[in-house]
Amino acid sequence: MAKRKRKKRQHYPEHPAHPYNWGQTATVAALWLLARLPYRLGLRVGSALGGLAYHIARERREITRRNLKLCFPEKSADERERLVRDNFRATGRSVVETALGWFGGPQVERIPFEVRGEEHIRSALATGRPVIMLSGHFLSVELAARRLPDDIPMVAMYKPMNKKKVMDNAMLKARRRNVNDAVSKDDTRGLLRSLKKGLPIWYAGDQDYGRKHSVFAPFFGVPAATITALGRLAKMTKASVVPLFFFRKDDGTYLIEFQPALENFPSEDDVEDATRMNRIVEDAVRRYPEQYLWMHRRFKRQASPETNLYQT
Repeated sequence: MAKRKRKKRQHYPEHPAHPYNWGQTATVAALWLLARLPYRLGLRVGSALGGLAYHIARERREITRRNLKLCFPEKSADERERLVRDNFRATGRSVVETALGWFGGPQVERIPFEVRGEEHIRSALATGRPVIMLSGHFLSVELAARRLPDDIPMVAMYKPMNKKKVMDNAMLKARRRNVNDAVSKDDTRGLLRSLKKGLPIWYAGDQDYGRKHSVFAPFFGVPAATITALGRLAKMTKASVVPLFFFRKDDGTYLIEFQPALENFPSEDDVEDATRMNRIVEDAVRRYPEQYLWMHRRFKRQASPETNLYQT
């Protein structure tokens, strides 16, 4: 007898008590509890959990290994494996950093932070033109968003978690506390409204969002499907593009770094603009490579649909 095809769920319940959401509700509760720990202890716990995940999360470990092999072919196998382990520990810390960013109390204000290049964003805002903050998926982003200068407004562009309503609601509430608003990456009108209101947008286009509105541009020398929204938004609104990155330095101080606004951007070539964006993110990743989201299949889609860079 042929197996009946399972129907895809069309509606995803939002109430935390719904059985479908029990796992998400437990996750949000665990994040709240982690945020109650003294932050140094919490970060040690997160690092230990990441070290444990290295041994348990086989699929993510293999994705990370493959990404690092593609992006750092000049490193030896041992060097890359150390980087894989460091990345898992940093990812474990990022869980606690997210907890602190979303639910942390007054102790978050005591975490050492350095803001560098603030004059670049202030100069861009002073022109009266819209501003887009070009960034990437660095692991300490949620905590850093909490500690951005209060008088620098921001709207976060994000990918909704439509199948995980409880997590999505928790994320939205936190981001709207930490920055001015959060707008879906697919809500072009909402993004344009924010820019016209003078609210800078935090933009990260360094994930594979599919072929639609994407071009293939090199990232660490590997073709990567890259959405063209940055150039299109900048062109439509005449916005300045100011790179913004977040790092955790070796001494434990967190760094929020604004870089000079891009000159002559956008061009008339989508591939050229996507290549330039990827290069800027790549340069930032190379500074602290263990602090980047390597568990994502960044090179999942290639120009030829038959090419699979993650095939084992």
